[in-house]
Amino acid sequence: MKTSHRPLAAAVAVLATAALTSCGAGSSAGPAADGTVTLSFMTGSDQSTVATSTALANAFMKANPTIKIKMEQQSGGSEGDNVVKTRLSTGEMTDVFWYNSGSLLQALNPAQTLVDLTGDPVLANVQPEYLPVVTQAGKVFGVPATTLTGGGILYNRKVYEQLKLEVPKTWAEFMANNDKIKTAGLTPVISTFKDTWTSQVFVLADFHNVQAAAPNFAQDYTAGKAKFATTPAAAGGFRHLADVHAKDYLNKGFGSATLDQGLKMLVEGKGAHYAMLSGLLPPMLKTYPQTATDIGLFGIPGDDPDKSGATVWEPNAVYIAKTTKNLDAAKKFLAFVASPAGTEAVTAAVQPSGPYRIKGSKLPDDAIQVAKDLQVYLDNGATAPALEFLSPIKGPSLEQIAVAVGSGLTPPAEGAAQYDKDVEKQAKQLGLAGW
Repeated sequence: MKTSHRPLAAAVAVLATAALTSCGAGSSAGPAADGTVTLSFMTGSDQSTVATSTALANAFMKANPTIKIKMEQQSGGSEGDNVVKTRLSTGEMTDVFWYNSGSLLQALNPAQTLVDLTGDPVLANVQPEYLPVVTQAGKVFGVPATTLTGGGILYNRKVYEQLKLEVPKTWAEFMANNDKIKTAGLTPVISTFKDTWTSQVFVLADFHNVQAAAPNFAQDYTAGKAKFATTPAAAGGFRHLADVHAKDYLNKGFGSATLDQGLKMLVEGKGAHYAMLSGLLPPMLKTYPQTATDIGLFGIPGDDPDKSGATVWEPNAVYIAKTTKNLDAAKKFLAFVASPAGTEAVTAAVQPSGPYRIKGSKLPDDAIQVAKDLQVYLDNGATAPALEFLSPIKGPSLEQIAVAVGSGLTPPAEGAAQYDKDVEKQAKQLGLAGW
């Protein structure tokens, strides 16, 4: 859910360092006369990305004193996206750069613009489950830059303890828990439709259930063969939005409530459930340290308890531009990023909201509970990537459609059909076959 990254990142404290300076000159020249190499590194401008990139660069330079890193920050959103594409196409990209993984990678024309890492020792520590989201046409191009983010139901564990509730594995069990929470005088489900993007989580984080019921959905959906409205599992997210509204489980004023208000309500125990992403919690720790232990995560429940699991948003990646004149140093940096030493450097600077996709990397003992919960799903093989990592199609109007369904204004079946029309426009714009 790419629209979610802006509020997530804005909440994380920036860690500035004098070791990183702005550099807008594209790829650096080769080694200097004294043998030192300077790598240029384009990264994002949001605070979480800056903090992570800073930690990686400083730790790498400490371990490799003959290699210096100059970092250039690039704005996010479509503006930053266009800059990346333009500089790659004109040969003016930095040596290494931070960018999305998943379906957006194909827009970079990676076979022509990026260094192919297939079979390279750089990938030695990357978990094989991650490789598909940085692969195009059978070739691997990047390494994970940060942690997984879990999507599902954030819940207040203190409320569950007080009401003697168990984590639900089916939607029926979830709704039964909501009944008990409502009877206790608390808000069962928090919704924050003032920040319209938050309405999408019930739909997008339900993809684990979609894939469990219809394993070929992503492929058929991309080919124009499968639709949300005619695939019962895929329409489930819209039904969930409608269900919690119809039962009057939502907080008063949910239509004007903001993300920050929703998170505060959850942490304070005034609301029990919030369909949201785990990555939004670390910024809460400073004001609400109990967030680390009081808030847990479970995947959006489906119909089959034996197939319960969670949807994950895979980490963004670091790539090497084909125009680099410092390929050996660039590969050395990527190998460090994709190593336990690299993840330890990041953990020291940014509290992980989920596990890393690096072999041998472990969550710290004091990791927040949602990260531990997500680790259990991973260990059990009970995760699926969000649909946006498997398909380039994501309709721009989903958040507005979800708000209408979640507010009782649009029936769920109609909302699913509206979304099918929304994605059809985008698929045709992308020139995909079958549309």
